[in-house]
Amino acid sequence: MMKKTTIGKLVAGSCLSIFSFGAIATEGGGLGVYPDGLENFMSGALPPQGVHVLVYGGNAHYDSIRDNKGDKIPVPGFSVNVNVLAPRLIWVTDQKVFGGDLAFHTIVPLLDVTAKAAGQKDTSRGLGDITFGPALGFHPSADLHYVVGLDAYAPTGKYSKTDPSSLGKNYWALQPVWAISYIPPVGVNADLKMMYDFNFRNNDTKTRSGQAFHADYALGWGFGNGWVAGIGGYAFWQTTDDSGPNSAQGKARAYSIGPSIRYANPQGWLFTAKWEKDFEVRNRPEGSQIYLKASIPF
Repeated sequence: MMKKTTIGKLVAGSCLSIFSFGAIATEGGGLGVYPDGLENFMSGALPPQGVHVLVYGGNAHYDSIRDNKGDKIPVPGFSVNVNVLAPRLIWVTDQKVFGGDLAFHTIVPLLDVTAKAAGQKDTSRGLGDITFGPALGFHPSADLHYVVGLDAYAPTGKYSKTDPSSLGKNYWALQPVWAISYIPPVGVNADLKMMYDFNFRNNDTKTRSGQAFHADYALGWGFGNGWVAGIGGYAFWQTTDDSGPNSAQGKARAYSIGPSIRYANPQGWLFTAKWEKDFEVRNRPEGSQIYLKASIPF
């Protein structure tokens, strides 16, 4: 039987901001800095020169925690529910670097987190951890696009190691990104966004979350009228162990899949929606997510 202190650590780790923008880490048995599965169709297609606003919204709900063997850890009444609204500002400059369009972006997440376990309930609302960074966009053809970038996650969200509904992670992280989109008007559409996390130390818990490789994917069929329908999800593999007193008992792993749709028009408007269910989860919470994305041209 797992010791009470170990369960307590895992519950706290798993609740501490489940959503990446201020989310729990692999530390203590939680999630990574990025909300896996957030991206969808068009993830590798940088928009034209100018200023663009994207808005992400959605809900992430977790109702169990899986151990190193994939077995459910018996935490009475465990659940974490996160609602998010996250504006993203993208500035695509007129500068070329190595043949790519130079761009900068930032994401400012607003979170509503409710965590429950063992008859207790904690709720927090407010700003999560802000993401920002540079990127280069390439357009080899009208149908093929890709982006390389480097994202930084800043610990701007409210955090307390004793509050399971904390909005922030309390440490910095750097994340190289490579995303590619194949988006013909008619036929197979495919998108892949790959990321690698380098996490810094959480000074309050004296723990550093392990590195991780993860990817969002989408695969669908274009109907020639701006609509694409298919599937989407993510894969997550923690590659190095946590270090410090709040370390998880093993490396985290998870996958998801679910239905996904996209609509886009020549004026630059874009809308995507996806529901996904986690499976084959190890050393982190398990649940389902609904993610929406809208692009507004200026």
